[in-house]
Amino acid sequence: MLAAMSLPPTTAPPGDETPVRGRDDACPGALRLHPADDGALARVRVPGGLLTARQALVLAGVAEELGDGRLDLTSRGNLQLRGLDAGCAAGLAARLRAAGLLPSDRHDRVRNIVASPLSGLDGAGHADAPAWARALDALLCDEVPAGSGFAELAGLSGRFLFALDDGRGDVSALGADVTLIATPDGEAVLRLGSAGGHGLARADSTAPNAADSPDATDRPDATDHSGATDHSGATGVAARRAGRAAGDDTPSRARPPGPPGLGDGPSGAELLVRAEDAPRAAALAAVAFLDAVRASGTRAWRVRELPARHAVTADRLAGRLAAAGIQATPLGPQSPTTTAGTPAADPTPAVGLVVGPDGRCAVSVAVPLGRLSATQWRLLAGLASRGGSGELRVTPWRGVVLPGFSPDEARAALRELADAGLVATPHSPWLGIAACTGRPGCAKSLADVRADAARAVAGAVARAVAGAASGDGRPDPPPDQGPPPGRPPVYFSGCERRCGHPGGRWVDVLATGDGYQVAVRDPGGFTPGVDVTADQLAGAVASARGTT
Repeated sequence: MLAAMSLPPTTAPPGDETPVRGRDDACPGALRLHPADDGALARVRVPGGLLTARQALVLAGVAEELGDGRLDLTSRGNLQLRGLDAGCAAGLAARLRAAGLLPSDRHDRVRNIVASPLSGLDGAGHADAPAWARALDALLCDEVPAGSGFAELAGLSGRFLFALDDGRGDVSALGADVTLIATPDGEAVLRLGSAGGHGLARADSTAPNAADSPDATDRPDATDHSGATDHSGATGVAARRAGRAAGDDTPSRARPPGPPGLGDGPSGAELLVRAEDAPRAAALAAVAFLDAVRASGTRAWRVRELPARHAVTADRLAGRLAAAGIQATPLGPQSPTTTAGTPAADPTPAVGLVVGPDGRCAVSVAVPLGRLSATQWRLLAGLASRGGSGELRVTPWRGVVLPGFSPDEARAALRELADAGLVATPHSPWLGIAACTGRPGCAKSLADVRADAARAVAGAVARAVAGAASGDGRPDPPPDQGPPPGRPPVYFSGCERRCGHPGGRWVDVLATGDGYQVAVRDPGGFTPGVDVTADQLAGAVASARGTT
């Protein structure tokens, strides 16, 4: 029965049951194109989601001249070009190199870095996450003196992920392999592996993906943001350092307050480092992972896949950092830890106007189903050049942030972007809706899930309007409040693989060949599914989501 079908695993087997593989990962890149039903697919890494307006215009031209005229945003803040001719690889690479989007051929697929999108723009956070991203990217590309030890980072899997969190607790919830989290006192928590364990609540986050197959996936741990905890309201994390940095004889002191998820899990190690050392420490943590992979004799792609006996411990990582001149203090695995605070908060950047402490504003928009036309992309680049700082920030939640506007310019930009079909208000029915590629791009898909998702969203709008007119429907939330809290995300899947589905609690909309099955999934199980036609999707999804 369809309702009882299990989901494909989103994590590696526990303990020493490491996946056995006879090949490297097949994640696409700018040089390694992925064959799909609608042509070849290229994935352009955008470390930290940071682009100049000039680079964005180059990508728009490439999409129109070499591809299908559209750009997809991925759950790692990268970009995908679809509908490419298989013979365009050399020309595509040359154009990307000239624009500074392919600084190193050897490191093309390893430049997977997400960073807090609003860092430095809204007065929150404790570090400059974009600066961290640029420094780490330079290390990944080995743009450092000979003998630095970073050259082997080219051997990382295309699935390995770095997350750089400025302390607000957004990208630290994405299940990255190496995470940096800024603290208020000029330090950073360096995490290698998973969060959680030893009494700490885990912070989870939605991470759907639009790739065609598990081999082409661009997602971190597929977990839902509905379980994330807002660290801003927490009363603090109580823990003691288990040791001292090499060469440091100062007394141990309490772990600094910070976002949730700080703690040692079975596959994780955490240390405190100076903020100025953070990018180099993150790169060395990845080198330590590669050493562990070699020692284990496995082909582990992610930290969580390492056999337990080969896991990188905090003490071992601290020793490596000390040898490189980086002071690091392990956070003890046996420290008592507690968290308290407000209910779960969505880490997704707010859509609309973002006001900074200096009076300048950023414009934040979401992209329906993560897909932009070249025309929409050019509009974003043009606005960034004319009224903004000339920078675009692509978010892991398939949105774009444009910094540097005056308040009036920002409001005008939001109106223009809304008129172009982007989501510019926080109560849009598009928020929380995602889908796999579906037909015609994926041969395994049983439906054009993106078209059906768009019809379902339109149906939801029509139902809301009709309900409001009759007095029976719920009113839309005020523009400054956004969607009702606790509403689970919705994911449309074209087949039972459910590529890129979120974790946590989510609404599963699965194509069956005869229509769809709609069910609510969560880590503890699922509700029985209901079979509907494509025309009945809007009502079924609203009912499952609790919005009727």
